[in-house]
Amino acid sequence: MEVPNYGMMGQPVQPGYPMNTASPMMPPGPNYPPVMNPAIAPGFYPPINTNPLVPQNAPYPQFSGIPGYEGMAGDGGGKFLPPPPPVVGPGPDALPTPSNNDWTIPSISQETAKQALLDYVSGQCCYGSSPVQEMAIQQMKPFNTYRYRLETFTESRSCDWTTKPLTNEQLDGPSNGPAPQPWAIILEPPALFHDETKKQPVPHTSSKKECEECHGKGKIICQKCNGNGRVKCEHCNGSGRSAGEECSQCSGTGSDGCKTCHQTNVQTCPGCAGKGQVISYIELTVTWKNNLYEFIPDHHSEFNTDLFKKVTGEKIFTDEQLLVPPLLNFPDASINQASQTAVQQHYSQFISSSRILKQKHSIEWLPLTKVEYSWKGKNCSYFVYGRENRVETKDYPSTCCCVIL
Repeated sequence: MEVPNYGMMGQPVQPGYPMNTASPMMPPGPNYPPVMNPAIAPGFYPPINTNPLVPQNAPYPQFSGIPGYEGMAGDGGGKFLPPPPPVVGPGPDALPTPSNNDWTIPSISQETAKQALLDYVSGQCCYGSSPVQEMAIQQMKPFNTYRYRLETFTESRSCDWTTKPLTNEQLDGPSNGPAPQPWAIILEPPALFHDETKKQPVPHTSSKKECEECHGKGKIICQKCNGNGRVKCEHCNGSGRSAGEECSQCSGTGSDGCKTCHQTNVQTCPGCAGKGQVISYIELTVTWKNNLYEFIPDHHSEFNTDLFKKVTGEKIFTDEQLLVPPLLNFPDASINQASQTAVQQHYSQFISSSRILKQKHSIEWLPLTKVEYSWKGKNCSYFVYGRENRVETKDYPSTCCCVIL
């Protein structure tokens, strides 16, 4: 089978690719940063580069013809690599039989509802317990509430030129053979449905070259003092005076000798660690990501469904396959529609940009009961939700700070 060449395809940049950033410059003061003094600043050394670890003139001539990697700009933006076409195989297996054919959520007991409210009140500093002890429960309304989830576990790959300081390791260059295609490099994925990122050099793409940051000199003009040898005095903030008197730290000059370069005006080049040469290579970034689609239908109550994110439910259906089929026969039509939308959306979104390794979807019922009660002639209510029996209430009748619990 002929391996496709991905290098010429105009694909978007891989989202989230890390970019190198320069060290922040010293905050400007009255005369800072000072203008570089040509009489003392060594013009032999190159000035500061805002992105020292990214090659400025890539792709390098010796690698311009690597099959599968043409067109890489080397500007730190990364190059997105589409996966090979998916292997055509059998469709998704038939849906498993749901574990619960009743699809009905039972209501909690009054004792459980009271205990849940008491636990909630005990955790509030200004809530009294009298309403819980003296309440008269009028009605308990359970709601059939479900949560549908589709998880699509994907793998995506991107490549970019990068450099690192020269080491004593043996170079793995083109003389060792042709560079493998990005998707031909075998990497074991992490545990299913868990995010992870891994980086590694592409075999046979390394070479030794002069550091472009320092032009092979191993040093650059000091980034702390801008090659001036002095920095703003921290004791007086560059004013030369402290507490109305001449600053004792800088003797009134407003500046100190730079401790980064020890007033030599230059510092070790960060791009090559002072060696003057770097190893340049193509770096492969592999990203495994669990993409989640979640849907909770309207259950026709005043309860804020965002609170369900903090609790668990009970699984009543689950299916895990390479590609799962959408649900068709769940009693709640909105769940079926959400499943069809989710499956189509994830397939369209990821099939051309990532390799889909696994999918699973599930339905769980979420316990939700509205408890209506009266206390001292006042009608109130609260919700008990999740398997944890958490409570949400907006009209608890005893909330003064002076209440003794």
